[in-house]
Amino acid sequence: MSVRLLHGGWLCLVLCLFLLCPALSTLGEAENGTGLSLLAINVGKADALLLRSGSTAYLIDTGTKKSYEQLERVLRREGVDRLTGVLLTHTDSDHVGGLKQLLASDISVDAVYASAYYNKKKHPAEKALKKSDQEVHYLKAGDSLPLDGGTLEVLGPLEPNDAKENCNSLVLLATGGGGSMLLTGDMEFPEEQSLLSAGLIPRADVLKVGNHGEGDATSDALIAAVQPKLAVISTNTAEEPDTPDPRVLTLLSRWKVPVLQTQEAENGVRVTLLEGRIETALE
Repeated sequence: MSVRLLHGGWLCLVLCLFLLCPALSTLGEAENGTGLSLLAINVGKADALLLRSGSTAYLIDTGTKKSYEQLERVLRREGVDRLTGVLLTHTDSDHVGGLKQLLASDISVDAVYASAYYNKKKHPAEKALKKSDQEVHYLKAGDSLPLDGGTLEVLGPLEPNDAKENCNSLVLLATGGGGSMLLTGDMEFPEEQSLLSAGLIPRADVLKVGNHGEGDATSDALIAAVQPKLAVISTNTAEEPDTPDPRVLTLLSRWKVPVLQTQEAENGVRVTLLEGRIETALE
């Protein structure tokens, strides 16, 4: 399926980039287990990312309580009946809202992970697991999780942010399939600067844009450090009119980075790294 963008003026840019950069293609989904796959599920102005490599499958955030039916429908469509883990980047309801329903479903979850830093007195995951024999595994920068055929590293946050819960977001680097994906949760400028100053923001082939593409995230310095070949934004403009922000889209355009948005797909945006290529589909 060919890439479609909301802003028609970018279409020529994308087509030209495809011609100039053979590493970026739209050949469809890779064969199961041969690459690193990210499905950014369309759950409105919320996050739910299905990250798979080989036998491992992580769900990064669970959307809202209202969008859970869509989340479960897509997971079942994907044939997911077991998750290696659920990672909650931070405690906002558009990231943790579907957790309780997911845990009550017949989709088994091996473990629940969350950022070690959060602003609430009690983490929503602890409440969701109250009647379970599981506990929340809290993650900090430097931690890593098993990923068949690749690596999944926690880059941030480096310190708690009492003023901005978004800046307590887990920032993850997934590598596999001959490339890498930087997944930034709702990271805003303060957390960006913290990680940039520490030299912890790497180059990555795919960038999941922070905070749904709002204007309080995705600095020029971040894009200069990452130099992504593709950006993915999880949002719904009808629900949140200031997403994606024109500044963010202009910045990515200036760096000649094609953008895919979940709101353009019924089920979600699929990105697969396979032998150093980027394969994409709007599904």
